[in-house]
This record gives sequence, C-alpha cells and structure tokens, in this order.
Amino acid sequence: MAGGRKFTRNNSSSQQLPERGPVESLIYWRDVKKSGIVFGAGLVTLLAISCFSVISVFAYLSLLLLAGTIAFRIYKSVMQAIQKTSDGHPFKEYLDIDLTLSQEKIQNIAGVAVAHINGFTAELRRLFLVEDLVDSIKFGVILWVMTYIGAWFNGMTLVILAFVSLFTLPKVYENNKQSIDTYLDLARSKVAEVTEKIKAAIPIGNKKPIADETDKDK
Repeated sequence: MAGGRKFTRNNSSSQQLPERGPVESLIYWRDVKKSGIVFGAGLVTLLAISCFSVISVFAYLSLLLLAGTIAFRIYKSVMQAIQKTSDGHPFKEYLDIDLTLSQEKIQNIAGVAVAHINGFTAELRRLFLVEDLVDSIKFGVILWVMTYIGAWFNGMTLVILAFVSLFTLPKVYENNKQSIDTYLDLARSKVAEVTEKIKAAIPIGNKKPIADETDKDK
C-alpha cells in the first residue's frame, strides 16, 4: 500500500516537471534553494555594478570564484592523499560537459534574434510614421511617462527593479491568478472601449480611400 502511494506521488511529480524549463523553474521558485542562490547572487552582482565599475566587479567576482575552486581542489587532493583514495579530479563532472555550440543551434538562435529584430523595427516604423493614429498617441504617452521614470531612476536602478520583479511578480501572479485575471480583463475592456471611442471621434484613418468613393459615385 505504501509502495503504491509512493509510486503515485512520484508519477504526479514527473508529470509536473516538464511543464516549465529551467528558467521558469527558477523564477517560479520551484526549488527554493536554487532560486534563492540565483536571486541572491544576481542581486548582489547588480548592486555591486551600481556602486563600482563593471570591470572591477567582474574581476573581483572572478577572483573570488577562482580562489574558491583552487581551495576546494587543494582540499580534495589533500583528503585523497590522506585517505589514499583515487577519486580523481573533483570538477571532472563539469570539465566533461560539452560547451560547444553546433552550427544548427547558432543558426536557430540567429533566426529567432533576426525575427525579433525585424518585428521590433517594423513596429517602430509603424508607430513613428503614424500608421494608426491612436496607437501612435498611446506610444507617445508611454514615451512621455518614460521621461519621468528616467528622471527618477537611472538605468542600473531600472535593471535591478526588473531583476527583482522577475523573481517576484510571476510567483505573485501564480498565487493570485484568478483575481488578477479578473482585474486585467476589466482593464482591457475599459482600454478597448476608450480606444474605440477615440477612433470613432478622430476622423483620421476612418476615411475610405478616394478610389472607393469614386467607384461608389459611379
């Protein structure tokens, strides 16, 4: 009976694991220890970069990592000599990992990057050249708000806030999904309603092409 319960629990967990990738598992705090280490190390690094130069932070962190690996390597060598064991290199597991990128993988990454860049530039062109007046006005409002945000925070502060939000907002949303979705749907409906009213009130973009009007007159 106990064995059956154990099998059922493992089976359910094995079905849940593939739902998210490693990045999603970190930001959703599936493993609190791993997420805490990544979040803490990342936040400390960003805070250090905000106070010191990137080169200094990179050099000090690299020295700290190197000192730790050298100390651990010496410790394991001494313990192997005392215990007369032949465990081999303590980092052999990581040294055997293949870090090379295949040509196919590089092409896939480049293809995804090019697709995103093309879509981004096309959207900017559409907004700046006023293909849709309402969308361009909304874009202008966002830019206007960003001028105030830039006056309140510098770029590094925004990066730190974005990093903290990455590790907090997804989990908050997951725990309060139903209520948040309700408010989001309400906000979307209000925005869509206001947008439709603005489009109906603004004659620009609502006129039909001249060719169609002449065809109707004929």
